Amino acid sequence: MADTAAVATAAGSTDPTVGLKAVRSLRVLVERLETLQVRNAREQGWTWEQIAQLLGVTRQAVHKKHAGGRSISGRAPLRRKD
Repeated sequence: MADTAAVATAAGSTDPTVGLKAVRSLRVLVERLETLQVRNAREQGWTWEQIAQLLGVTRQAVHKKHAGGRSISGRAPLRRKD
């Protein structure tokens, strides 16, 4: 990924090709940062509600996006054999 400052500057370009590519790069960066910080918060014991409030979304939205059927440790939950 290109230098973040350069990408931010490019996002304001009058050339749509340059601007849209920069927007895409920034979107990828934001998604990675959100994932990193949500994981960090969960590892520190934060609830989905606390995270959601700070992100300005619902608890259900943040859980759906980041829980992914994984436990806090990152491992898939154990399934019972019936």
